[in-house]
Amino acid sequence: MLPENFILYSIQILLVVVMIAMIIVVIRSYLLHRQPIFKRFGLGMLIGFITDFGDTLGIGSFATTTAAFRMTHYIDDDRKLPGTLNAVHAIPVMFQALFFITAVKVELTTLLPMTTAAVIGAYVGTHVTKKWHAPTVQRVMAIALLIAVIIMIVRMITTPGSNNSMGVHGLHGWWLILGIIFNLGIGVLMTMGLGNYAPELIFFSLMGVNPAVAFPVMMLDAALIMPTTALNVIKMDRVSWRGFAGVAIGGVLGVIVAAKFFTSMDVDLLNKLIVVVALWTIFGLLRDSMKKNV
Repeated sequence: MLPENFILYSIQILLVVVMIAMIIVVIRSYLLHRQPIFKRFGLGMLIGFITDFGDTLGIGSFATTTAAFRMTHYIDDDRKLPGTLNAVHAIPVMFQALFFITAVKVELTTLLPMTTAAVIGAYVGTHVTKKWHAPTVQRVMAIALLIAVIIMIVRMITTPGSNNSMGVHGLHGWWLILGIIFNLGIGVLMTMGLGNYAPELIFFSLMGVNPAVAFPVMMLDAALIMPTTALNVIKMDRVSWRGFAGVAIGGVLGVIVAAKFFTSMDVDLLNKLIVVVALWTIFGLLRDSMKKNV
């Protein structure tokens, strides 16, 4: 059997390779198709920094980015919102995974099959949603945000898993099979705009795993789900390129700052603010989906 460290280092190398591939795709789109990736660069950096800073703390980035994009009219087509969320955060979240993949011990027999299932789900999800019209996307995004808000509220009230033992490092037997099925669904739902962090933290907590142990799994899931989704939606022209570089670069900076200095900060107040902003965004999405001639 291959040593555990060798496998973890191989995963890190894979992340670097995928990250380089994503960067090449973005540069190619800019050079060949003159995509406006540097438009509104300053605002994009601010959005990326704040959302991926919070993402690194386990808050997630999809709800906050959706709210920021809609409040600033950052993208002009809601049909491209789910794909853009995955594409623009792909590079920052791979940085997150590089930081955390070896930070906490987690069994590879849990990490690898659950991540593989999530990637398969992402590939399936991009094909399921490719012909959706704007009102459908807006309603699904609203539902996804509502689910995220409910989960965030449950986490704030109950702090699930905080008393779970740090001695449990993975799932086994039927619980692992359930975890694989769960992550398959998470991969599909991420292509529709539901972030994976909060649902996975709740899931692992219910399985008796401390949330701290879940971090490497959920970050590696996101780090491979997002580029899988991104590469597919870019081919399908379901990504808004306006300001792409600003959000991605700001996101990387947010990850670095959060990982180095503020990983232990109290985020309760921030969570409450995000819940309020997400509820307002849900209202806006549903309102727009009901308009005629959307």
